[in-house]
Amino acid sequence: MPGSTLHEHPDAGRDGLRRVLIDGAPVLAVARGGELHAIDGSLAELLRIGRERLHAAVDRALRRPPLTAAARLLAPIDEQEVWASGVTYRRSATARVSESSVGDVYELVYDAQRPELFLKAPAWRVGAPGAPLRIRSDSTWDVPEPELALVIDARGEIVGYLAADDLSSRSIEGANPLYLPQAKIYDGACALGPGISLCDVEMLRNLSIDLTVRRSGLAIFSGETSTSRIKRSLRDLVDYLRKELDFPHGVFLMTGTGIVPPDSFTLRPRDHIHITIGQIGTLSNEVA
Repeated sequence: MPGSTLHEHPDAGRDGLRRVLIDGAPVLAVARGGELHAIDGSLAELLRIGRERLHAAVDRALRRPPLTAAARLLAPIDEQEVWASGVTYRRSATARVSESSVGDVYELVYDAQRPELFLKAPAWRVGAPGAPLRIRSDSTWDVPEPELALVIDARGEIVGYLAADDLSSRSIEGANPLYLPQAKIYDGACALGPGISLCDVEMLRNLSIDLTVRRSGLAIFSGETSTSRIKRSLRDLVDYLRKELDFPHGVFLMTGTGIVPPDSFTLRPRDHIHITIGQIGTLSNEVA
């Protein structure tokens, strides 16, 4: 799903991997100093070959002349699934207990050895930076969920990260936890971007996460947290995801939210959501 034109996007100059549309065809590129350098192969191909060869492909791309054709940002995903983790922050557990008709289940999973994991979206359902997101027409209480998303290769190694928005219907999930798929999985409920930062796991232990929601130009909610507040280790989340699942094209894993707006807040059409994690840039989307 195309998003902002690259040269107009405020985060176009940040380093990292980008998927862009050039002359009607998707291209994987590395951004460096405001320029794009095409990479051989797709993201799925790079996540199949492992970290060392992935970095070698990026190095080769940076030795080439930059792309000069007009490019439009796409969601930085091609053949992967997006999975999500739930109740990994104390703030999330507290909010779910207060909203739910059976709040004990959230305390139980927060303290349990096994994490909550669920499929959020296939690649084709993921929105790009600038693309419209949606709230359900049968929901009365809807929130953005800013999350660190891990990029995991076919061998199960964490090779990078990016910002994610896991839109959620709190009214539907609160009515009954068995309604979780309907609260989480629907058209326009997931966005990733603006790009992928390749990094070591150690760099992910204390990243800042910031959320701002604007309505008619005014900030109506803002919040911040840090990945240091995630209760579980990132390695533990990945290992549980891969216990009985193979991901030959790699996979994205959202790691839960630690920013929960007050009960009086709900998203409305034309709200603007801005999520910034670390230094990779800001994921911005409007509610359709």
